[in-house]
Amino acid sequence: MEQEQKRDIRKLSLAELEVFFLSIGEKKFRAKQVYDWLWNKRLKNFAEMTNLSKATRERIEQHFVINHIRVDQMKRSVDGTIKNAVKLYDGKIVESVLIPTPKRITACVSSQVGCSLDCNFCATARLKRMRNLHPDEIFDQVAAIMEEAKVYFDRPLTNIVFMGMGEPLLNYANLLEAIEKITSPEGLGISPKRITVSTVGVCKMIRKLADDEVKFNLAVSLHSAINETRSRLMPINDSNPLEDLADALRYWYRKTKRKVTYEYVVWKGINDDEAHALALAKFCQIIPSKVNLIQYNPIDDGEFQQADPDKLDLYVQVLERFDIVAKVRKSRGQDIDAACGQLANKNDLVTLG
Repeated sequence: MEQEQKRDIRKLSLAELEVFFLSIGEKKFRAKQVYDWLWNKRLKNFAEMTNLSKATRERIEQHFVINHIRVDQMKRSVDGTIKNAVKLYDGKIVESVLIPTPKRITACVSSQVGCSLDCNFCATARLKRMRNLHPDEIFDQVAAIMEEAKVYFDRPLTNIVFMGMGEPLLNYANLLEAIEKITSPEGLGISPKRITVSTVGVCKMIRKLADDEVKFNLAVSLHSAINETRSRLMPINDSNPLEDLADALRYWYRKTKRKVTYEYVVWKGINDDEAHALALAKFCQIIPSKVNLIQYNPIDDGEFQQADPDKLDLYVQVLERFDIVAKVRKSRGQDIDAACGQLANKNDLVTLG
């Protein structure tokens, strides 16, 4: 019972830590020391905070815990991709992925346990949303991948994408707090220009991002620029149709002057024709943008099938005709179900978590 009453110390701001230390008769500067241990040095227990006396450490431990994540299972792909099954303090599991390329090492992190948006092609959607991740749980995923980048590749982490489990903009406050810690010199010190938050298109939250003057990049999982097709793929399009999304993106660009990236999967018999490619080209003209065309990664049910390579070429040709930058993104980590849309597909830990 006593353990349950302890607070997670990383939920306290620096100012709140200062109040705590003053309340137990300690100097105010102790708060800064502890804050540095927690966020910059990323310690997992109080005993290692060596510039504090043993008595002070014991007093902190009487009041607080550090609910640090644990990488419960790690899988490595033949292409170098690493997938982590991350166990949270309450036993629930999320997944994060390290994606290596010759010039980059990218962390793909989760923002929710499960997801509430029911995208028909995505394995994570089958889990339903269990809860939002706390800022420290998001932070810890990135920190773990930073360490893996050093250990396995002897290179630094260069980029972060919020394209793992969950819809980041439905965990808005925790997302922004986590990114503040990730980008802070007192945290991981990663430039916001190297961070991309991907959304399925929650229009009012895209507007809020613009109002809050965020410095990171925005990506939208689009997959079709025809309402009927997009609603079939992504039920959220019924409440956030393409016309509303277009208005929200115009607002985003007007406030931030930053282009958006469209993530776009091409499926056989669904959106692999010239009409869909032309609709995408037209949508891309709303604001400056670029397109990542993504190879579909199967999730076993056979309902959705990978488009033929020439259909991806068709998209590239159509988009280039309209001077829109388009790249075909090769999937990585497919053999360990770490590729786009596959997270939680075959992980017993996640299913049972």
